[in-house]
Amino acid sequence: MIDRKIKNLIKNQLGSNKAVIIMGARQVGKSTLLSHLFSSQENILWLNGDETDVRKLFENITSSRLKAIIGKNRLVIIDEAQRINEIGIKLKLITDQLSDIQVIATGSSSFDLANKVNESLAGRKRQIQMYPLMFSEMVEHSGFLEEKRMLPHRLVFGYYPEVVTNPGNEKVILKELCDSVLYKDILSLDSIGKPDKLQRLLQALAYQVGAQVSYNELGRHIGLDSKTVERYIDILEKSYIIFRLNSYARNLRNELKTSRKIYFWDNGIRNAIIGNFSFIEQRMTEELRMLWENFVISERMKMNSLNGFFGTTWFWRTMQQKEIDYIEEENGTINTYEFKWNPNAKAKRPEQFFVAYPNSTFNVITPENIEDFLLER
Repeated sequence: MIDRKIKNLIKNQLGSNKAVIIMGARQVGKSTLLSHLFSSQENILWLNGDETDVRKLFENITSSRLKAIIGKNRLVIIDEAQRINEIGIKLKLITDQLSDIQVIATGSSSFDLANKVNESLAGRKRQIQMYPLMFSEMVEHSGFLEEKRMLPHRLVFGYYPEVVTNPGNEKVILKELCDSVLYKDILSLDSIGKPDKLQRLLQALAYQVGAQVSYNELGRHIGLDSKTVERYIDILEKSYIIFRLNSYARNLRNELKTSRKIYFWDNGIRNAIIGNFSFIEQRMTEELRMLWENFVISERMKMNSLNGFFGTTWFWRTMQQKEIDYIEEENGTINTYEFKWNPNAKAKRPEQFFVAYPNSTFNVITPENIEDFLLER
């Protein structure tokens, strides 16, 4: 099994008298990791919110009934907890009334589970985000040289665990993920009135990775108003399919102040959405740029989440199209990054930015120095 770095975060929260909530998209390995961590431990109650009888079990449940169900178990694991009605109240009952019980809940829909949990479990929970496999995890598993050799493959097929561990079946697995698994919780929402429009929105976003995104333009393209586009994007972001970067603007009049870029948490999902699994040798230069930028930024965001990064992340662009791909600001320090798939490609830093924000660093990240950006410092 590929060792997941998140396991230490989970272990460190056990025995804290707080519910541990593990959030992430379906199929990123939440259940597999918990099984690996606790399979040899006794006195565990495993429940799955996808099962009808489990959901019924929690209907109108009381603390007395919970005590009877849990019995002598000291650890309760609830998988896909977002499927259980009013799950936040149920978790609160366990943490309040059964203080000697450690509860761990997993969820694939933060827009559903996290909101309900936040309302009911303020001060009683620790929330941890889990993503597809990370570059650093694969380096530890198979070695830096081997994983670096696999970069062209990862840019196309991504890091979902089942994809990585089943070479040769990547296309079938990714298609199944996109067709039936990844959107399962999203499409069950009453607020998604036009699932075909949601699919078209995802396709439009996949073609615009690394570019400025306009909700009005997207709406005109797929036949939705801008408010609905923004709501759908918010749902997709909270379900760990995409994430947004906002524009950095502090000092200059010509800086774009309300723009945003949208990236996918996994390259394989992005490529599956548009049905393009062509090898990178067959891709045009612009497509390669998009794939590389999406890969390194998503991997950096995963790493930052795991390491407790407390700064902010941005991109920068002016009305004259001067730009910086990615910015991190933490403790008053500004680090800027440009991403080039071709190590020989020239990257010129925009002097206007460094005059306005002196003492900022400028870094160019290519496959040749990827360890500087994606391995723990």
